[in-house]
Amino acid sequence: MKRTVFLILLFTTYSFIAQEKITTEKAIINFEASVPFFEEIKAVNRSVMIILDPKTSTLFCAVLMRDFHFKLDLMQEHFNENYIESHRYPKAVFKGKIAKFDLKDIDETEKEYLIKGKLIIRGKSKDMLVKAFLKKVYGGIQIKSDFPITISDFDIEIPDRIASKIAKTANTELSGIIGNDEKVLLSLK
Repeated sequence: MKRTVFLILLFTTYSFIAQEKITTEKAIINFEASVPFFEEIKAVNRSVMIILDPKTSTLFCAVLMRDFHFKLDLMQEHFNENYIESHRYPKAVFKGKIAKFDLKDIDETEKEYLIKGKLIIRGKSKDMLVKAFLKKVYGGIQIKSDFPITISDFDIEIPDRIASKIAKTANTELSGIIGNDEKVLLSLK
């Protein structure tokens, strides 16, 4: 039910702003919080929404927390119920401004940009400065970004008995192609 409401909200928002924005709902976030010699803690989410507004150089990213998939079902259950509490905090959101961004500068050569924004996880907000690499590809604009998320910044409590088995900082990777329709392809020519 929450997923349906969230998708309706996103679709409504998307419909309202679709004329000006470049979007995707199929970006990917990988994260890893593994510690050497212990169980690998990795997850992937293949349903990440990204909206890029070239006029304002704004990047918006939203992810449903329940859509992260782990190798082990029990790990996924603990992630959602104990740590992220996805029933209370169903999504994470990042909104930022891309410094020195101009759509006309995007070509087949990958360029590094800085994005200054806010990341909201579990209702907690954190200012972030994120590096992103953008380039023109078939289907739109490819984005790649690696950034750390410090677990304590978002009041994620790890029980003492397993704290040494989980990294205090999760390495996070975002990748995707923004804008996979004909209108976007024409605007990038």
